[in-house]
Amino acid sequence: MRMREPGGVPSPPETCPGATIRAMSYVWEDSPRPVLGRKLTLEEWAAMDEDEPGELVDGYLEEEEVPGFVHELVVGWLLHLFGNWLGDRGWFIGSGAKYAVQPNRGRKPDVSVYLRNDELKIPAHGIVRVPPDIAVEVVSPTPRDGRRDRIEKMAEYAAFGIRFYWILDPSFQSLEIFELIAGRYSRVAYATEGTMTTVPGCDGLSIDLDALWNKLSRLAPPVDAS
Repeated sequence: MRMREPGGVPSPPETCPGATIRAMSYVWEDSPRPVLGRKLTLEEWAAMDEDEPGELVDGYLEEEEVPGFVHELVVGWLLHLFGNWLGDRGWFIGSGAKYAVQPNRGRKPDVSVYLRNDELKIPAHGIVRVPPDIAVEVVSPTPRDGRRDRIEKMAEYAAFGIRFYWILDPSFQSLEIFELIAGRYSRVAYATEGTMTTVPGCDGLSIDLDALWNKLSRLAPPVDAS
């Protein structure tokens, strides 16, 4: 978005006593917004404004899940978890990172983790072609989003070379961890309660699922709009 004044750029206002300062009005001009279903290259998709939603599927901009309060609470909890454990040894990123998982597909995991930060050629801006060590998706309670996380993204993240794929489902109160073995994901950990003290690929990390579910249980039930 950019701002312009009708009629061009004004001269600096006079500052002498009794001078009349001309009031200025502005017109806000929006840059064209990409339309869902529009064909884009990975570079065009990466250049979209940060607040523009959408992932790239087969070269077309596709609607992504609309995160609710529970989804964002869980993502924040995960970022806090990884931050406390990882410290300065690596990087952890929210859903703003855009990955070229295939030549015509771009995805934005809810959480991405690099277990080390040395010698990684990750660009400060634009498309990322270096797979993270861990990608996490927090499943939203719709069949479409569940299919996307459990089927479509699982195949794409495997092809991209992400070693560990976590699927955290608040509705079923479950955490599944998959490891890339011989080009395919195999489930190597699963938990619904308690504290997971052995986390594949993450020595010393403990995941207190009971604390997370208890946090979510304190939320008020949905309000019936009818």
